[in-house]
Amino acid sequence: MEEPSPADRLATSPTTKPTSLLRRLIDLDTTWSLHIHTICQPFPRFLLKALEISGDGRFCCPIPIALFLSPPSSNSSSLRQILILLFLGFLLDLIAVGSIKYLIRRPRPVYNKGMHLTVAVDHWSFPSGHSSRVCFIASFLYLSLASLTEAFSQVESSGNGFLSHWIGPDGKAVERSVFGVCLWSAVTSMSRVLLGRHFLFDVIAGACLGLLEALFVLYVIKPWI
Repeated sequence: MEEPSPADRLATSPTTKPTSLLRRLIDLDTTWSLHIHTICQPFPRFLLKALEISGDGRFCCPIPIALFLSPPSSNSSSLRQILILLFLGFLLDLIAVGSIKYLIRRPRPVYNKGMHLTVAVDHWSFPSGHSSRVCFIASFLYLSLASLTEAFSQVESSGNGFLSHWIGPDGKAVERSVFGVCLWSAVTSMSRVLLGRHFLFDVIAGACLGLLEALFVLYVIKPWI
């Protein structure tokens, strides 16, 4: 028989005020999550699956590596630094989410269907790794907006005609793209509940974790790069 998780032991311990509050929060989270999942069933599942794939670590992690090795990055030290920090953030997120899931061991919703787990820790639900990952990306890019603009300006000045056309005379394309990423991260995070992969609190915790990871990368790791 599997050993109870710390969350289960806390919830089933002798009745105390903190335990009672935790039990009520878990029950409320379960009820809300099921209600949201149920009323959104008509939502096209293929769109939710597409969002799931777009936020998958196996899809996201190779992107900064590929961009770092691409010719445009060789013309911008700022862009190389951003890509390095982005990749280190992905590694940090992988370690943080995996460790928390292993410690908490909250089961996924019983109505979670059609999910292909890759590693054992993915059997657990709290926190949402997709939410932490996409919110890290959005928070990191938003907080790095000035560096991003500088990076693309460096690449543009090297004679990249495509970037000159994309950025435009007002230079607002980078800002609009980052806001698009923020919208994508919010929709992808919410899709985890609609798809039945996670409870609502898993997603909220994942989003908060992603923001903390972005702050850690920018204000702790970046000065060492």
